[in-house]
Amino acid sequence: MVTIATDQSPVTPEFVSRLADRAAEAERARRLPAATLAEATESGLFDLLVPARYGGREAPFSAILDPVRQMAHGCASSAWTLGFYALHNWMLALFSEAAQSEGFATRPFLAPAPLAPTGRGIVCDGGIRLTGRWSWATGVMDGNWIMVGALCERSAGDPSSIVPVLALLPIDDARIEDVWHTDGMRGTGSNDVVIDDAFVPDHRLVHVADIYTGTAPGAALHQADTYRWPMVPALALLAAMPALGSAERAVEIYADRLAQRFLAYEGVMQKDKPVAAVHLGGAQVRLRALRSLLADTVGEIDAIVAAGDPVERPVRGRARVAAAHIVHESRAVIGELLGASGASAHFLDNPLQRLKRDVDVIVGHVIFDYDTSRELAGALTMGIKIPRTAMV
Repeated sequence: MVTIATDQSPVTPEFVSRLADRAAEAERARRLPAATLAEATESGLFDLLVPARYGGREAPFSAILDPVRQMAHGCASSAWTLGFYALHNWMLALFSEAAQSEGFATRPFLAPAPLAPTGRGIVCDGGIRLTGRWSWATGVMDGNWIMVGALCERSAGDPSSIVPVLALLPIDDARIEDVWHTDGMRGTGSNDVVIDDAFVPDHRLVHVADIYTGTAPGAALHQADTYRWPMVPALALLAAMPALGSAERAVEIYADRLAQRFLAYEGVMQKDKPVAAVHLGGAQVRLRALRSLLADTVGEIDAIVAAGDPVERPVRGRARVAAAHIVHESRAVIGELLGASGASAHFLDNPLQRLKRDVDVIVGHVIFDYDTSRELAGALTMGIKIPRTAMV
């Protein structure tokens, strides 16, 4: 399993327990409780991947994975939102030095980052004029900056010069549209944002091609291997952790429930039925396999980055499909255990049903499209040309 030393981890069992206590509150409010955000800030979670020159801990990239997985034992929505806040601090470290100096002057730096290029940037003197609407802006209700994807002209009036970029803006340049009415992951507050003709200076733009390959400006500015990780594997593996942690928690709940559940129509405790042990043992070995896959995937990329070599697209494709497999298999584990737990597991005060709803929504993230992920991984292995815009 990917781990960091106990004395470095910003996530404690007590913090996870408090996330569980506030999970229902997060669902009702459709955003993180203020206490959760304050406690995460105090813990140093958001500083984990911040460069040392800006007062951060500059930890290895993989150091963020276990904390996010652990937080999902308490609340998947909170784990997802807090994990992405931490990831977006890492993403800021890939921008230019000037952009980082601006962004990291705000602590904690809390930036939603809807990456789909649904905005349009028109080149102007010193930057671009940006307009667009973006969905899935996780954590936007508490954001102080925002990163968005856009298609940008490098030469005015020349459609052939259009390239995808990420743009960094103060949150005041965006308008929030309250659309986050969902059956799962409700606490993430992933509303839409609209930006109307905002100016973005050149230094707050970074080419997607550079951030995908691990060659963005921050890779040269900072010496740590952390900032040479390619973005898609980083995004996919981190986003898979709330699903994996939720499946682990489902196994714990199911095991505890076996000792308490009396099957009235059969006159036995559920723990005394062999099939109950079959479900438990099967779920445990499936999760062990997923944790091994995670460690193998992270280890491969860490070794390449440490050697100073580029992380080629076939490796990135394997990482994306590994993350998708972790999420889909985690959902299957939760679904099987919920189905074996009886109708009472569907009451709203039972965390099993929330785990199921939350992971059902996570599976819908574009990065976890199982067919596309497998297709890309296979095509890249065979050397087949893939679309220029493919997320690898």
